[in-house]
Amino acid sequence: MSEPKTSDGPVVDIARLNAWPGLADVPGDGPVASLEPLKGGAQNLLFVMRRADGTELVLRRPGRHAGEEAAKPFARESRVLTALAGTPVPHPRLHASTLDAGVIGAPFSVLEKIEGFMPRGDLPGGYGTDPQWRRKLAFELVGGAAALAAVDPDAIGLGDLSRTDGWLDKQVSRYRKMLHGYRETAGYTDRESPLVDVVADWLDGNRPKAWHRGIVHGDLQFANVMFRHDAPELAAIVDWEMAAVGDPLLDLAWILTAWREEGDPPGSDPQLRPWDGMPGRAELVDHWASLTGRDVSDFRWFQVLACFRLAALLERSFVLALDGRMNRAMGEGLHAYAGWLWTKAEQEIARG
Repeated sequence: MSEPKTSDGPVVDIARLNAWPGLADVPGDGPVASLEPLKGGAQNLLFVMRRADGTELVLRRPGRHAGEEAAKPFARESRVLTALAGTPVPHPRLHASTLDAGVIGAPFSVLEKIEGFMPRGDLPGGYGTDPQWRRKLAFELVGGAAALAAVDPDAIGLGDLSRTDGWLDKQVSRYRKMLHGYRETAGYTDRESPLVDVVADWLDGNRPKAWHRGIVHGDLQFANVMFRHDAPELAAIVDWEMAAVGDPLLDLAWILTAWREEGDPPGSDPQLRPWDGMPGRAELVDHWASLTGRDVSDFRWFQVLACFRLAALLERSFVLALDGRMNRAMGEGLHAYAGWLWTKAEQEIARG
């Protein structure tokens, strides 16, 4: 029986997992025979969970240093995945979840194992050799965002997923407060993010007059999607713990913070290799608009907002690294990327 461990001991106790009554509700027969680590996000741990009959699933739990607050995002993701069942939005099926940390030492969920890959770094197969596959990948990703934008949150029971009163007004103040708060951490100063107030003031001064209510994934990027190996098709959008009710145009802007094209600030390479063949941001915005029927005249504001919000979240990881609660090298890498996002936001602001 294979049990994943760190220097602090096992991260999942398989004996306790096999004693969990909820195991009866997931596919497969027999006890869990092994858990093999999967590469995933910085905040959570993922494992291929193989049962005695060979059935493979995915077990997801918070990272080793997560506190009691980790239960809330797991509850949110479980609710969202349950509600999305039957919609056109590609997502992994949720088989079971529990917030009871007494089972394996942390909340966890058991998900469908998606056959595919996360597009990061050197692209495999046809994605790496055919520019048309890469072009299709881009449109598929934006198409996934458009499919989610078309879902009425009230129709699937997610209308109260998050508070939306004053949604536009609260976007900037919340993250500005967060960013200023980081400066209370030893080793972090106002020099770490000098453009916070410049960007925040522009967002406040150029706020759209209205917004469109829908479901927002909240972290739609290459690291949170999976593509099929045998065809340039989106297999699933994953990691739904930041989902909320808001304006879906933010998801499109979030995707395009990871885009690179001529004229962008230097200092940040594309996350995928090779990059040639990718459509530009404007073409993808037009594609999303054609699929959703939405007016995208306020997109630039959402692009700056996405840079602002993503930089705030990346800086939080840097603060955790400074505090010894995250790998220092990873935290510094995310901090450097946040610096590029501030520069990109400043460039968008200067476009007039």
